[in-house]
Amino acid sequence: METWARTNLKWLLDPAVAVARALRLSPNLVTVLGTLLNVVAAVLIAQGQVVAGGLVMTFLAMPLDAIDGGLARATGQTTRFGAFLDSVLDRLAEGALLVGLAVFFGAQGDLTLVAVSFVAMIGSFLVSYTRARAEGLGLECKVGLFSRLGRFLLLAVGLCLNFPGPMVIALAALSSLTALQRVLHVERQLRDADGE
Repeated sequence: METWARTNLKWLLDPAVAVARALRLSPNLVTVLGTLLNVVAAVLIAQGQVVAGGLVMTFLAMPLDAIDGGLARATGQTTRFGAFLDSVLDRLAEGALLVGLAVFFGAQGDLTLVAVSFVAMIGSFLVSYTRARAEGLGLECKVGLFSRLGRFLLLAVGLCLNFPGPMVIALAALSSLTALQRVLHVERQLRDADGE
Protein backbone atom coordinates (compact mmCIF):
# COMPACT_ATOMS: atom_id res chain seq x y z
CA MET A 1 0.00 0.00 0.00
CA GLU A 2 2.91 2.37 0.71
CA THR A 3 4.22 1.76 -2.82
CA TRP A 4 0.77 2.51 -4.24
CA ALA A 5 0.60 5.77 -2.28
CA ARG A 6 4.06 6.89 -3.40
CA THR A 7 3.19 6.17 -7.03
CA ASN A 8 -0.36 7.49 -7.16
CA LEU A 9 0.01 10.46 -4.81
CA LYS A 10 3.25 11.69 -6.37
CA TRP A 11 1.38 14.71 -7.78
CA LEU A 12 0.51 15.70 -4.20
CA LEU A 13 3.70 14.70 -2.41
CA ASP A 14 6.22 16.23 -4.81
CA PRO A 15 5.02 19.85 -4.26
CA ALA A 16 5.04 19.27 -0.48
CA VAL A 17 8.62 18.00 -0.71
CA ALA A 18 9.53 21.08 -2.76
CA VAL A 19 8.08 23.37 -0.06
CA ALA A 20 9.96 21.55 2.71
CA ARG A 21 13.13 21.76 0.63
CA ALA A 22 12.64 25.51 0.05
CA LEU A 23 12.22 25.97 3.81
CA ARG A 24 15.51 24.09 4.29
CA LEU A 25 13.89 21.55 6.60
CA SER A 26 15.96 18.45 7.21
CA PRO A 27 14.27 15.05 6.72
CA ASN A 28 14.92 14.13 10.35
CA LEU A 29 13.33 17.38 11.55
CA VAL A 30 10.26 16.65 9.42
CA THR A 31 10.09 13.16 10.98
CA VAL A 32 10.30 14.61 14.51
CA LEU A 33 7.71 17.30 13.79
CA GLY A 34 5.30 14.71 12.41
CA THR A 35 5.72 12.61 15.55
CA LEU A 36 5.17 15.60 17.84
CA LEU A 37 1.96 16.43 15.99
CA ASN A 38 0.77 12.85 16.46
CA VAL A 39 1.46 13.21 20.19
CA VAL A 40 -0.61 16.42 20.18
CA ALA A 41 -3.38 14.48 18.42
CA ALA A 42 -3.13 11.73 21.06
CA VAL A 43 -3.49 14.28 23.89
CA LEU A 44 -6.57 15.77 22.22
CA ILE A 45 -8.09 12.30 21.85
CA ALA A 46 -7.36 11.47 25.50
CA GLN A 47 -9.16 14.67 26.50
CA GLY A 48 -12.24 13.61 24.56
CA GLN A 49 -11.63 15.77 21.50
CA VAL A 50 -11.63 12.80 19.14
CA VAL A 51 -12.45 14.64 15.92
CA ALA A 52 -9.94 17.43 16.64
CA GLY A 53 -7.27 14.80 17.28
CA GLY A 54 -8.20 13.05 14.06
CA LEU A 55 -7.94 16.29 12.10
CA VAL A 56 -4.50 17.09 13.55
CA MET A 57 -3.30 13.58 12.74
CA THR A 58 -4.79 13.51 9.24
CA PHE A 59 -4.03 16.99 7.96
CA LEU A 60 -0.86 17.94 9.85
CA ALA A 61 1.01 14.84 11.06
CA MET A 62 0.36 12.42 8.19
CA PRO A 63 1.51 14.81 5.44
CA LEU A 64 4.82 15.33 7.24
CA ASP A 65 5.22 11.59 7.70
CA ALA A 66 4.50 11.11 4.00
CA ILE A 67 7.25 13.44 2.78
CA ASP A 68 10.25 12.79 5.04
CA GLY A 69 11.58 9.95 2.89
CA GLY A 70 10.97 11.84 -0.35
CA LEU A 71 12.68 14.89 1.10
CA ALA A 72 15.70 12.79 2.08
CA ARG A 73 15.96 11.39 -1.45
CA ALA A 74 15.45 14.80 -3.09
CA THR A 75 18.16 16.44 -0.99
CA GLY A 76 20.63 13.55 -1.00
CA GLN A 77 20.28 13.17 2.77
CA THR A 78 19.27 9.52 2.93
CA THR A 79 21.06 7.94 5.88
CA ARG A 80 20.74 4.70 7.79
CA PHE A 81 20.15 6.70 10.95
CA GLY A 82 17.32 8.59 9.24
CA ALA A 83 15.65 5.30 8.31
CA PHE A 84 16.15 4.02 11.86
CA LEU A 85 14.79 7.22 13.42
CA ASP A 86 11.76 7.17 11.12
CA SER A 87 10.95 3.59 12.09
CA VAL A 88 11.34 4.24 15.83
CA LEU A 89 9.26 7.42 15.78
CA ASP A 90 6.57 5.69 13.70
CA ARG A 91 6.12 3.23 16.57
CA LEU A 92 6.07 6.09 19.09
CA ALA A 93 3.40 7.96 17.11
CA GLU A 94 1.22 4.89 16.71
CA GLY A 95 1.61 3.95 20.35
CA ALA A 96 0.76 7.47 21.52
CA LEU A 97 -2.43 7.54 19.45
CA LEU A 98 -3.57 4.19 20.79
CA VAL A 99 -2.76 5.17 24.39
CA GLY A 100 -4.78 8.34 23.79
CA LEU A 101 -7.70 6.18 22.69
CA ALA A 102 -7.30 3.89 25.71
CA VAL A 103 -7.41 6.91 28.04
CA PHE A 104 -10.49 8.22 26.20
CA PHE A 105 -12.31 4.90 26.55
CA GLY A 106 -11.19 4.59 30.18
CA ALA A 107 -12.67 8.01 30.99
CA GLN A 108 -15.96 6.71 29.60
CA GLY A 109 -15.72 3.61 31.78
CA ASP A 110 -15.48 1.27 28.79
CA LEU A 111 -12.84 -1.18 29.95
CA THR A 112 -13.53 -3.51 27.04
CA LEU A 113 -12.44 -0.87 24.52
CA VAL A 114 -9.46 0.01 26.73
CA ALA A 115 -8.35 -3.61 26.40
CA VAL A 116 -9.09 -3.61 22.65
CA SER A 117 -6.93 -0.48 22.28
CA PHE A 118 -3.99 -2.32 23.80
CA VAL A 119 -4.64 -5.37 21.60
CA ALA A 120 -4.56 -3.00 18.62
CA MET A 121 -1.26 -1.56 19.85
CA ILE A 122 0.32 -4.98 20.33
CA GLY A 123 -0.95 -6.14 16.94
CA SER A 124 0.35 -3.01 15.23
CA PHE A 125 3.76 -3.34 16.84
CA LEU A 126 3.91 -7.03 15.88
CA VAL A 127 3.17 -6.20 12.23
CA SER A 128 6.24 -3.97 12.19
CA TYR A 129 8.39 -6.26 14.34
CA THR A 130 7.71 -9.39 12.29
CA ARG A 131 8.89 -7.61 9.16
CA ALA A 132 11.99 -6.19 10.86
CA ARG A 133 12.91 -9.56 12.40
CA ALA A 134 12.35 -11.38 9.11
CA GLU A 135 14.56 -8.89 7.29
CA GLY A 136 17.18 -9.46 9.99
CA LEU A 137 17.11 -13.12 8.93
CA GLY A 138 17.52 -12.12 5.29
CA LEU A 139 13.89 -12.74 4.37
CA GLU A 140 11.29 -10.58 2.63
CA CYS A 141 8.14 -9.98 4.67
CA LYS A 142 5.83 -7.34 3.21
CA VAL A 143 2.80 -9.61 3.01
CA GLY A 144 -0.45 -9.12 4.86
CA LEU A 145 -3.66 -7.17 4.72
CA PHE A 146 -2.78 -4.22 6.86
CA SER A 147 0.46 -2.26 6.55
CA ARG A 148 1.24 0.88 8.52
CA LEU A 149 -0.40 3.13 5.93
CA GLY A 150 -3.58 1.07 6.16
CA ARG A 151 -3.59 1.36 9.94
CA PHE A 152 -3.13 5.13 9.82
CA LEU A 153 -5.83 5.55 7.17
CA LEU A 154 -8.24 3.55 9.35
CA LEU A 155 -7.30 5.71 12.35
CA ALA A 156 -7.81 8.86 10.30
CA VAL A 157 -11.25 7.87 9.04
CA GLY A 158 -12.44 6.52 12.40
CA LEU A 159 -11.30 9.57 14.33
CA CYS A 160 -12.41 12.24 11.86
CA LEU A 161 -15.86 10.64 11.54
CA ASN A 162 -16.05 10.18 15.33
CA PHE A 163 -16.35 6.39 15.28
CA PRO A 164 -13.47 5.51 17.63
CA GLY A 165 -15.04 2.31 19.00
CA PRO A 166 -15.69 0.44 15.74
CA MET A 167 -12.41 1.77 14.37
CA VAL A 168 -10.26 0.43 17.21
CA ILE A 169 -12.02 -2.95 17.07
CA ALA A 170 -11.28 -3.20 13.34
CA LEU A 171 -7.71 -2.05 13.93
CA ALA A 172 -7.14 -4.69 16.61
CA ALA A 173 -8.55 -7.47 14.43
CA LEU A 174 -6.82 -6.50 11.18
CA SER A 175 -3.41 -5.76 12.68
CA SER A 176 -3.43 -9.02 14.64
CA LEU A 177 -4.43 -10.94 11.50
CA THR A 178 -1.65 -9.26 9.52
CA ALA A 179 0.93 -10.16 12.18
CA LEU A 180 -0.25 -13.78 12.02
CA GLN A 181 -0.03 -13.74 8.20
CA ARG A 182 3.56 -12.56 8.45
CA VAL A 183 4.51 -15.21 11.00
CA LEU A 184 3.09 -17.93 8.75
CA HIS A 185 4.81 -16.42 5.70
CA VAL A 186 8.20 -16.44 7.44
CA GLU A 187 7.61 -19.96 8.74
CA ARG A 188 6.98 -21.17 5.16
CA GLN A 189 10.09 -19.41 3.84
CA LEU A 190 12.29 -20.89 6.56
CA ARG A 191 10.81 -24.36 6.15
CA ASP A 192 11.46 -24.23 2.39
CA ALA A 193 15.00 -22.93 2.96
CA ASP A 194 15.70 -25.71 5.45
CA GLY A 195 14.25 -28.32 3.07
CA GLU A 196 11.66 -29.56 5.52
